[in-house]
Amino acid sequence: MTYRGVTSLNIALIHHPVVNKRAEIIGSAVTNLDLHDIARMARTFGVANYYITTPYKDQQHLVEELLTHWRTGHGATYNPARKEALSIVSLLDSIDEVIEQLTRQYGRKPLVITTSAHKQNNLISYGELRGKIDKKEPVVLLLGTAHGLSPEIMQNADGTLPPITGTTDYNHLSVRSAASIIIDRLLGSREK
Repeated sequence: MTYRGVTSLNIALIHHPVVNKRAEIIGSAVTNLDLHDIARMARTFGVANYYITTPYKDQQHLVEELLTHWRTGHGATYNPARKEALSIVSLLDSIDEVIEQLTRQYGRKPLVITTSAHKQNNLISYGELRGKIDKKEPVVLLLGTAHGLSPEIMQNADGTLPPITGTTDYNHLSVRSAASIIIDRLLGSREK
């Protein structure tokens, strides 16, 4: 049986265009841990699709090798739970391709929501976005690698979630840590 997701929330881990610490537009490397950990979290919370985007052929080859190992190679029999988690991962070249694929899947363009460690002008609250997901509106959450999504991506989004803040002024979470916190806030148990 193929997993189809139980929510209308989709996530995309973006490797280009992102910024480095000097705010220059770059492409970042795919990491094995991001691929595995975000897939496991996404499958746990019922995320519909998890996209990895990179235009770089060497990085695509790495992702394809990892996915093949865990989906159909020795890893599939060694760790069936990881095989299941990675079944929701798709590799695409760009954000545009993600939006095109989701538009075909849902019959309409998804709401494009970005994330940032810094406060943005076009904020959408967790509660408001949760309401849209509860109503089955298609949503794609863009997660930036390196030092975040490019300004152009941020400006073209339909909204941006508020940054995650802690109890100190230090704010430099890994993308997989931030993704887990965000998805828990959007899809996690609402018990008090």
